[in-house]
Amino acid sequence: MKLGIIGLAGAGKTTLFEALTKIILDEASHRPENRLGTIKVPDTRVDRLSSMYNPKKTIYAQVEYLLPFITMQGPGQRADDTVWSSVRTCDALIHVLRNFKGYGEEIPTPLQDFARLNEEMIFADLLVVEKRLERLELDGKRGKKGDPEELRLLLECKEMLEKEKPLRHNPELAAAPQLKGFTFLSGKPMMILFNNDDEEAGPPEIDETLAGETNLAIRGRLEHELAQMDEEEAREYLEEYGISTSAMDRMITLSYELLGLVSFFTVGPDEVRAWTIKKGTLAVDAAEVIHSDIKKGFIRAEVVAYNDLMDAGSYKEARQRGMVRLEGKTYPVQDGDIIEFRFNV
Repeated sequence: MKLGIIGLAGAGKTTLFEALTKIILDEASHRPENRLGTIKVPDTRVDRLSSMYNPKKTIYAQVEYLLPFITMQGPGQRADDTVWSSVRTCDALIHVLRNFKGYGEEIPTPLQDFARLNEEMIFADLLVVEKRLERLELDGKRGKKGDPEELRLLLECKEMLEKEKPLRHNPELAAAPQLKGFTFLSGKPMMILFNNDDEEAGPPEIDETLAGETNLAIRGRLEHELAQMDEEEAREYLEEYGISTSAMDRMITLSYELLGLVSFFTVGPDEVRAWTIKKGTLAVDAAEVIHSDIKKGFIRAEVVAYNDLMDAGSYKEARQRGMVRLEGKTYPVQDGDIIEFRFNV
């Protein structure tokens, strides 16, 4: 799963990307290309399971962050689709808003900055919708019969976008299978990230425009410094600023939730591993995440909840207490399930 980092020039996108990925970008050798970083999702459950099983390998869930090379510059400029093409393939977006006053810079206006880029995405989506509707109309005149459901959905999108409403405010419409190929920008789940000064911990006062959005405040420069330290230094630094958890860890976890993802685990002496699935995934489809043969030969899933295993102290004790159960193909896997798939191929 991939999240694209967007925002106006000077918002701190590169600072955020470097703090997240610990990849320092050398400005002198910058090439015109996108940057991609793969990050493990912090999960204390994986840590505890690893301590319990002492495996040869421990593998965490992962998410990817994309820093596009092309960004919008200057007020009054309307972005063309080349600006957006690289983030259209992302599953969600992180919109970085400047909420700090740097040396010689103007007072930050995060709400105005959000409105501007939000408007750009809506406009870009509206162009895509209108272009497709024109094509469908032309096909109709030529006697080519189109999909009436696609037409209905596109008209619903057009109505929303013309009212300057992002498609993500109607998740069911944004996720319609018939619209998947359009990769609508305003339909992607979005996290608003307020990039604050070092002294400011919380978000600015927000209006009704942002009230329904997922948002998080970070101190970007502080987090950037933190990312360059070793574990001991970082712990002391957090204590000095009275921070219990790194904002980067909170952001990664929130990214995972924003995408509607959950984790199930497989455990053993060789490997403890977190597997990523969409919330509500059935057991037979979760099996395919591990290997297609397991789905093909699926018999049963042996399941114990993480909290039950921790309460019991061992898998053997959990089984004796009746906490381990057998589930069929249609069992919806829950976040934190520890599963052993039984299959035959």
